[in-house]
Amino acid sequence: MAAKATPNEQQILDWLASQRGAMLELLETLVNTDSGSYDKAGVDAVGAHIRKFLEDRGIATGLTPDAKFGDAIDATVGASGGSNRPILLMGHRDTVFPKGEPTRRPFKIENGMAHGPGVSDMKAGLVMNCFILAALQKFGGAGAPVTALFTGDEEIGSPFSRAVIERFARSARAVFNSEPGRAIGMAVTGRKGGVFMRFSITGKAAHSGANFEAGISAINELAHKTLALHALSKPKEGITLNVGVVSGGQTVNTVAPWAKGEVDLRFITPAQRAATMAEVEKIMATSYVPGTSAQLEISGEFLPLVEGEDGKALFDHYAAQLKALGNEPSSIFTGGCADSGFAAATGAPTICAVGPVGGKGHTPEEFMDVETLVPRAQALALAILRLPA
Repeated sequence: MAAKATPNEQQILDWLASQRGAMLELLETLVNTDSGSYDKAGVDAVGAHIRKFLEDRGIATGLTPDAKFGDAIDATVGASGGSNRPILLMGHRDTVFPKGEPTRRPFKIENGMAHGPGVSDMKAGLVMNCFILAALQKFGGAGAPVTALFTGDEEIGSPFSRAVIERFARSARAVFNSEPGRAIGMAVTGRKGGVFMRFSITGKAAHSGANFEAGISAINELAHKTLALHALSKPKEGITLNVGVVSGGQTVNTVAPWAKGEVDLRFITPAQRAATMAEVEKIMATSYVPGTSAQLEISGEFLPLVEGEDGKALFDHYAAQLKALGNEPSSIFTGGCADSGFAAATGAPTICAVGPVGGKGHTPEEFMDVETLVPRAQALALAILRLPA
C-alpha cells in the first residue's frame, strides 16, 4: 500500500476481506426479496433484513416511517453530538422490477458475476455499507460518527425520502452514495438532474366512419407534442427529452377523445432546467390540433450532482485510498440521476458510485462483479478512517 495502514486500519481491512462469504449471503437475501418502488411491504422487508443484520451486531437503527413508500432507516456508529459532524453513507432499497421478478430470476453467480434484480442497483452497495458499519462498530477508529441511510423510493425520484436525505445531509461533513461503481477505480463526481412528467390531452370522440369530421383527435395532438418535445433535445449541451410512455384512444373506429404520455427531461445545470421547462410549458399550452387541451404535471424530480471544490476534494481523498489499495482512480460524469444530487444541493461534499462495480441496471442482464465487493468496501472504509478533521 502507498500509505501504510495503521494497526486499526489493518484490522478493518483484514476483517472485511474475511467477510466475503457473509457479504454474498446477505446480498442473496436482499436480491431475492421483492422491492419494487411501489411495493412498500417488499421494500420494508428488505429493510427488516438490514435492521436485523445491524442490530445483531449491536448497532441501533432508527426509522422514519411513511404510509405509502418504504420507510427510511438510519444507523449510526460512533458518538454523535458536538461539532464533530457525521460522515453519511447512502443507499436505496427499491428496484424498478415488477413483483415476482426474484422468483423468475433469483440470485446466482456465474463466471464471477452476480445476477438478479437489483444486484448492483443497488443492493450490493447496501451490503457494503452494512459491513462497513459492522467493521467500525467492532474495531472503532473513525474520527467522526458514521451514519448510514437506507431509503426506499429512489427509482421514482424519492418523493418521500428526499426530505429525509436533505435532513441528514445538512449536518454531514461528507456524503458517499454507494450506487454501483463503473470500474474498480472509478467514482461519479457529476450527474445530470432529471424531471419526470406526465401530460394528458383531451379531444372529442366521434364515429370514425360516419361522423369523422366531428371528432378532435387527442392522439394526433399527442403526436405533434411528442415531436415538439423531442426537438427541444440538445444532446451536445447535455439536454435530452424522451417521451417514453404513451397511450390513448377508445376504440379503433372512434376518433380518440383522450391521450396521455410520460416525459423524461435530463439536464446538467439548474439554468438549463428552467429554460427547457419554459419551452415544455409552451408546447403544452399550444393546440396543434384545434379544439384539444392539455394538462402537465411533474411526477418526480432529481437534482443534478454538480461538482464543486469540496466535492473535488472529497473525490481526491477517496481516490488516494483507491490508489493505496493498488487501483488507478478516475472520476466520471454520467447522465443518470441519483439521490446524491439531493445531498449535494444542501452544501455537503458528495461523491457517488462508490459501491461495488456493476452494470446493465434496470435490465435482466444486470450484473455485479463479485471480486470488487471487498475491495470497494475496503476503499470506502479507508476513506472514512482517513478523512481529515
